[in-house]
Amino acid sequence: MQGFQISAAKHLNAAISRDKPARRRGPVFPDRYHAEIITSPTQARHALSYVMNNWRKHQEDRAEAMRTWRIDWFSTAVMFPGWAEYGDEPFLWRGPSTYDPLVVYQPRTWMLREGWKRGGPMISYREVPSAPRH
Repeated sequence: MQGFQISAAKHLNAAISRDKPARRRGPVFPDRYHAEIITSPTQARHALSYVMNNWRKHQEDRAEAMRTWRIDWFSTAVMFPGWAEYGDEPFLWRGPSTYDPLVVYQPRTWMLREGWKRGGPMISYREVPSAPRH
């Protein structure tokens, strides 16, 4: 991600300063990316919940067009084989009529395949990341 940001910033700075006397320099993106090595089942569970349910945190699930959705069809949630509601049957979700499935690679590490299950209860599509549990 950092390499992409650097490359994109160079291209954007060059395009912005194309007809200007001085070339624009400096950051284009606020630094929001940092690598985090996941070392525990609890961390893995939280990361998975965040990736698939982050749209709830930002209240995108309340938008008129998405109110009836249980999962974010623009995330990898549709292929996640571990929802509390469906267990190991991820293909039971029924998407919008215009949905075109994403290419999703299955995890290769034990932590993301199985280990996260030791980090807490199964992940529910109702969870809101960073919200206090009741």
